[in-house]
Amino acid sequence: MMNSRIYSVLEYDKILEKLQNHATSSLGKKEAKRLKPSTKVEEVIQWQEETDEGTQVLRIKGNVPLGGVFDIRPYIKRASIGGILSTSELVEIGSTLYASRQMKNFLEGIEEDELTLPHLREISEQINVLSNLEHQIKSCIDDHGHVMDGASDSLRTIRTKMRTLEGRIREKLVGYTRSHAKMLSDSIVTIRNERYVLPVKQEYRANFGGIVHDQSSSGATLYIEPQVIVDLNNQLQESKSQEKNEVERILRELSGFVATDSDFLSENVKQLTHLDFIFAKARFSREIRGAMPKINGSGQLKMLQARHPLIPIDEVVPNDIELGYDFTSIVITGPNTGGKTVTLKLIGLCTLMAQSGLQVPALDGCEMPVFENVFADIGDEQSIEQSLSTFSSHMTNIVEILKHVNHQTLALFDELGAGTDPQEGAALAMSILDEVVRKGARVVATTHYPELKAYGYNREGVVNASVEFDVSTLSPTYRLLIGVPGRSNAFEISKRLGLEEDIINKARGLTGTDSQSVENMIASLEQSTRQAEKDYEEAERVLKEAEQLRKEIQKNYLELEKRKEDLYRKAEEKAKKAIDQAREEAETIVAELREMKSNASLKEHEWIEARKQFDEAQPHLAQNKDEQVVKNHPPKALDVGDEVRVLSLGQQGTITDKISEKEYQVQIGMMKVKVKTKDLQQVKKEKPQETRPVASVKGSQHHVKPELDLRGERFEDAILELEKYVDDALLAGYPQVSIIHGKGTGALRKGVQEFAKKHRAIASTRLGSMNEGGSGVTIFELK
Repeated sequence: MMNSRIYSVLEYDKILEKLQNHATSSLGKKEAKRLKPSTKVEEVIQWQEETDEGTQVLRIKGNVPLGGVFDIRPYIKRASIGGILSTSELVEIGSTLYASRQMKNFLEGIEEDELTLPHLREISEQINVLSNLEHQIKSCIDDHGHVMDGASDSLRTIRTKMRTLEGRIREKLVGYTRSHAKMLSDSIVTIRNERYVLPVKQEYRANFGGIVHDQSSSGATLYIEPQVIVDLNNQLQESKSQEKNEVERILRELSGFVATDSDFLSENVKQLTHLDFIFAKARFSREIRGAMPKINGSGQLKMLQARHPLIPIDEVVPNDIELGYDFTSIVITGPNTGGKTVTLKLIGLCTLMAQSGLQVPALDGCEMPVFENVFADIGDEQSIEQSLSTFSSHMTNIVEILKHVNHQTLALFDELGAGTDPQEGAALAMSILDEVVRKGARVVATTHYPELKAYGYNREGVVNASVEFDVSTLSPTYRLLIGVPGRSNAFEISKRLGLEEDIINKARGLTGTDSQSVENMIASLEQSTRQAEKDYEEAERVLKEAEQLRKEIQKNYLELEKRKEDLYRKAEEKAKKAIDQAREEAETIVAELREMKSNASLKEHEWIEARKQFDEAQPHLAQNKDEQVVKNHPPKALDVGDEVRVLSLGQQGTITDKISEKEYQVQIGMMKVKVKTKDLQQVKKEKPQETRPVASVKGSQHHVKPELDLRGERFEDAILELEKYVDDALLAGYPQVSIIHGKGTGALRKGVQEFAKKHRAIASTRLGSMNEGGSGVTIFELK
């Protein structure tokens, strides 16, 4: 637990005030008000992740539906012990239930691929949607806290009766105002003691029966309930009593429902409070343009272009700050003006913010440590009450700090050693710094003592720093220069203000050679630092340009890859179309050939022309991406009869002819195609003598058809022709042939089948299938 004094010293309380303004509900504001830094690394990391998820949701969605959340915990507690809730309390419960449902639906509606929100989704899962209770409340009570007629049938009946009675009463009294206008002090109907009455002049009291309920302060007017409406008023009062009892019954019933769901309601309030708090931190981060720091427990602090969160963005000067890497302590030297204290508070305040789960006002890529304690001795600590001087007050704080400082501590000292003799103060400051550094703490100290300029050079782990001062404008730039000690600039400032040159030169002579050398060294360091920063900025610019170029090249590469894939796909589609077209042409040619087969007078050149058309029907395909694979693995020597796979078609076939060393003719089913060697993959090697020629035997026309048509032939001629055809088919190497005999009387079919039984080369016979001609065709299986 950190010391409470640090919060006011570093103005952490002002940060909490700003945070509260971003909360939607009173619950969220209370949560923000009591926020304190955590000293547990795991807890701080979780808080930072929750805030980061909130900022992501705000960036993508713009806002979140967190309106209508109330602190209903007292109502839940009272309902749980049997109390009856008021209509306004039930309205707030209904509103909170509606907000719970809306928020749960909102978070569940964010897709996983849109945003990764593990913490917010876990919170959402713990929210209970109590639709029944929400509906029961809203169906009974309107937004103004009025119990509606539809809350129950009894209430509707009672209120209908009340309106009827009120109408009758008013009607009768209005009649009195017209007929007895002179006896009334005013022609109106009014109410006294919840009963309708007339304002009657005192002197006409006897003209009205009934009950006197009130009189004016002067006694001149009596408010009388005429006898004629007494009974109606009594009925109305009775109905009002019934209404009150029914409303009370309804509220008691609703309160009972609230008590039943009290645990779920309490959980909802808890989770909605947490969500409101998370999104308050996210909105505050958006206000200060904060970044999520990487949290560590090793005392390493790194902020890029860090800004003080309480200084307007258009006025604050950003600075790069590092601590805990090459050095563990920073000593900021220089004159009292220049913003040293602002830098000190910036480091401490950002540390507290980070440990509270708040993002820090810096660029992305910052790292923040988790300290067990942060101590600060800042500002004018003179205490009139305790009769302590400024020096004594500072020493009291420092003594207390030294008692608790350790390696998990951040110690901030402003104007260390001030308020006493300069030499003694400087010596004391160095001794205090040595002790704090020895204990392993992270230290940032400011001082205007020139003796401490050499401290950073003589101590390991300590670095000098200063806040830049612009002599030309006589004002600080508030830019922190790490590694460069501060210089007084007294001579330059005096010269700018008009002090005579002789006086300045005399002063320079009195300062001594060593002092002047140190000042010259510091001036040189400042110039070198500015040049290094310019070079760094230029290097950053070149790096960004190179990174942009790399991204463009990568983008172009991906586009080329996509274009290549598109070309492959289009080539495959083109190949498929070519194959389909070739198949259609081949089927057409086959059909034409079948029509020609019965023509005995067909000439040789006509057969050659038909065969040429069939060969030309083969597809001409462009190479696709599979060809690249084949180039790397060329097939072995191929021969006629080898079984091969055509890679571009994904089909298997047999080599029927070698056209050249780079091209073969392949039989795929009934189709022959010319294929380049690199598009072939050998499946198995067959001996040439085992390869059957496809369809070429020496006959009268050097061609044997796979089918024989005997329709219209005389029986004896048909058998002779069949015998010759079977011999030719055997020579051609056909595994089966089709004999077309037609259906007719069945005599020719019977003769064909008898012939097959006697022929030693016919293994079996069967009738054709539906697509082969049916019973009009007999299929011979040849041996």
